[in-house]
Amino acid sequence: MSQVQITNAVCDLLGKLGTTLVLVDEIHNLDLTTRNGAEASDQLKYLSERIAATFVLAGLDVETSSLFQGTRGQQIAGRYTVIPSRPFGHKNRADKESWQALVVTMEDSLRLHAHRPGTLVAMADYLHERTGGLIGSLSQLIREAAVDAIDSGTEKITKRMLDEIELDHAVQKTRADRPRAKYARRPKAA
Repeated sequence: MSQVQITNAVCDLLGKLGTTLVLVDEIHNLDLTTRNGAEASDQLKYLSERIAATFVLAGLDVETSSLFQGTRGQQIAGRYTVIPSRPFGHKNRADKESWQALVVTMEDSLRLHAHRPGTLVAMADYLHERTGGLIGSLSQLIREAAVDAIDSGTEKITKRMLDEIELDHAVQKTRADRPRAKYARRPKAA
């Protein structure tokens, strides 16, 4: 099939299925200065014009990337709104419940024979502190612990095991950038 035939088939199928949301991840990897990047950008534009759905493009540091530069970049900028995201909060009950729901989802995907459901949820506060509320960092931490559990034959994740895993660069950078205001003294009011 040609590119046009594939595109038409995709548009027809998504229309028949009643698709209302299209998620495109890793958009920061789209380099509009290359032929492939330009073609991908044109394809996204074409699909978004033909499919009656909301398109969500997700990526890292898109404001500082070349995504919005040049003619194609201006077309993208004219079609989408940048909605900055932050790590999961952990200050109030709603924040903690959202974080726990994420941990539950990740824990439910584990296929370790000796892992007891609820183990990671019980460590939700610890996992938030450890990862700074970053989804990717939590995923990486749990994935690495699961691999270690399989390799060691224990088939379960423990806090001790999690403690031994070196954190990814994103968490280390976030920790270095965290404000330390709660330890600083406030100036006295005049």
